[in-house]
Amino acid sequence: MKFEWIQLIYAAFALFILLNMGLTFQGITRKISARLGRRYGIRWYQPYIDLLKNYFMRSAVTHGIMFYLGPVFRLSGGVGLFLFMPVIYGSVYFQNFSYAGDLILLSYFIFFGTLGMALGAGEGGHPYSAIGITRGLSQMTAAEVPLILAIIAIAVQYQTISVSEIVAAQQGGILNWTLFTNPLAATAAMLGFLGSMMRSPFDVVLAPQEIPIGPPTEFHSNFLAILQTNRAIFPMAKTILYVNLFFGGAANWPVLILKVFALYMWPVFIGVAFPRFRVDQSIRWFLRIPALIGILAILFI
Repeated sequence: MKFEWIQLIYAAFALFILLNMGLTFQGITRKISARLGRRYGIRWYQPYIDLLKNYFMRSAVTHGIMFYLGPVFRLSGGVGLFLFMPVIYGSVYFQNFSYAGDLILLSYFIFFGTLGMALGAGEGGHPYSAIGITRGLSQMTAAEVPLILAIIAIAVQYQTISVSEIVAAQQGGILNWTLFTNPLAATAAMLGFLGSMMRSPFDVVLAPQEIPIGPPTEFHSNFLAILQTNRAIFPMAKTILYVNLFFGGAANWPVLILKVFALYMWPVFIGVAFPRFRVDQSIRWFLRIPALIGILAILFI
């Protein structure tokens, strides 16, 4: 029991690091996007200010219980994804609550927050929320197809659905990474990763030029702050999962931060280079090129 309490403390500490990484990366990427557009941009610490401001705000507006449970479900998806996978390879304390077969559970957590957000935003009744929900569920489903195919490929390759065992199989040098032992699976997953991060050309869900902010339109004050917290945690958790599955994991925090930052920049640079797709273009794209590569990855194994 004593070890479980220590493990819980270390998991909370790792989650705190993850939150700060997410907020810092948000500020940096918005600064990079602004400079590429010849603008000055925000201060890198502006996401911290926005988060604290919203947490201290209160509102008397009500839309029903499910409306307020939506952000909770959304945050639960991000936090659950992080807590049930190993963070640092070989570390006793930073394994979080990972166990044999955790890859299946993590696949559910990736989609859980989206479903919760759809239920919550749908009760708000705003047309922008409904449009964003429809777009979000459609694109997330399409983007998950290449990722699931890639997961099946590496599960067959390593004969396990344990993330810890997959990371262990990639040790011994960079050429042992899944990126090199199964490049088709890594390629399919990385293309699907673009859609899950929802940056241009796949930012059809929030689409600020058309449906301002999409599903979170009606959320405000500390409920919006919960969504902002998840927006910092969830992308980091997904990126760490990709590092574990395809890039050999990390044996310490500096290596993890470096790999996560490099992977986080992948959709950022794609986003500043390409305009946004229409919804139908986005869905067709994921079900064609990445899905086909995912199928080839399974056949390759």
